[in-house]
Amino acid sequence: MQDLVEFSKKHNIKYFMISFTDLFGAQRAKLVPAEAISDMQKDGAGFAGFATWLDMSPAHPDMLAVPDVRSVIQLPWKREVAWVAANCVMEGQPVAQAPRNVLLKQINAASEQGLFIKTGIEAEFFLLNADGSGISDNLDTSIKPCYDQQAIMRRYDVIAEICDCMLEMGWQPYQNDHEDANGQFEMNWEFDDALNTADKHSFFKFMTKSIAEKHGFKATFMPKPIEALTGNGCHAHISAWDKDAKNNKFADKTDELGLSELGLNFLGGLMEHATSLVAITNPTVNSFKRINAPRTLSGATWAPNTATWSGNNRTHMVRVPAPGRFELRLPDGAANPYLLQAVIIAAGIDGINNRTNPGKRLDIDMYADSQKIRSVKKLPLNLLDALRVFEKNKILKLSLGEEFSKAYISLKEDEWNSYASHFSTWEKENTIDV
Repeated sequence: MQDLVEFSKKHNIKYFMISFTDLFGAQRAKLVPAEAISDMQKDGAGFAGFATWLDMSPAHPDMLAVPDVRSVIQLPWKREVAWVAANCVMEGQPVAQAPRNVLLKQINAASEQGLFIKTGIEAEFFLLNADGSGISDNLDTSIKPCYDQQAIMRRYDVIAEICDCMLEMGWQPYQNDHEDANGQFEMNWEFDDALNTADKHSFFKFMTKSIAEKHGFKATFMPKPIEALTGNGCHAHISAWDKDAKNNKFADKTDELGLSELGLNFLGGLMEHATSLVAITNPTVNSFKRINAPRTLSGATWAPNTATWSGNNRTHMVRVPAPGRFELRLPDGAANPYLLQAVIIAAGIDGINNRTNPGKRLDIDMYADSQKIRSVKKLPLNLLDALRVFEKNKILKLSLGEEFSKAYISLKEDEWNSYASHFSTWEKENTIDV
């Protein structure tokens, strides 16, 4: 196993960022001098859990973030610093509600069934003015800006620097583009095992925000930062392999779409639990401005509001773009990188265990013809509805962990109550004369 002391000497590291992600997806870190990293690698860096978005009180003992040395990354844009993901421990035991620990539990559950889950994500983000007041490019005004050649070149310095960093880190990035909204971009890198994907996703958000700030911009992964424009999705591509990670267990050459029975059962789990997934894949009040959005300026939201699946058809919650994998198009940019992977695995494994049929494949245009389908599941309309559905899902709550589920629901209900108690401009403008 790699040693952080040796890593610091080899790469001239002065400081380590020992980082963990809390329940709201916020990244928390301590900046530790390389001279002190030996003790931290053994015992962890101390945090007060109550000071972050974890369901703890000031009376809780210290929470220790123990770095996972396999995840260490030298910052390509600030080489004297290294980032390392950590697992949270309290009084010698893993913190059950800590998102990375929740994911590790699911990875172990899949492993017990001889499955090695591989995933990839498509991270979308906006580049805004430094104060977040609007998109940073005042020439980016096209009604259909997707793949806009001029627009992406006007932000070449930012996009290229982020991609250069991924190339240096060996992530195998393969394409970058201007997305469907003005000021919006997407960057793709090679799929990996679920834990590595979550670590990379977490680091990518940190890296993108840091490099954007360096260039005088603000990067946001907010699901719907601009009212009339397409929101930020975070589509997840999913496959399961044997324990040696060499044979794709979802692949079947005899099937029309190239999906095995195991793959269809995993998909069945996602479809069965679709309305419960939303609480985690779309975890903010703003998330529902994306999945329940009216038609956007470009003509499509590119987001589902029903639980359906299809072949290579982007108007459904799940599509099968190629043999041996499928794409979950439900998650948005606010999704916690670790909880996103964890809930996908939990739902999929339940589908496998129960040999769940994903239901009828639909190949219609769901944006134009959804009214023709009467029996389809509708996704929750807001965060409170999503939390209530998740709270009733005993299977997912047990799989993800009762302590985690209780903590997550509690904090998210507090968030909803805070939102609901806020007096909006709309209320004042539209109900003052009642």
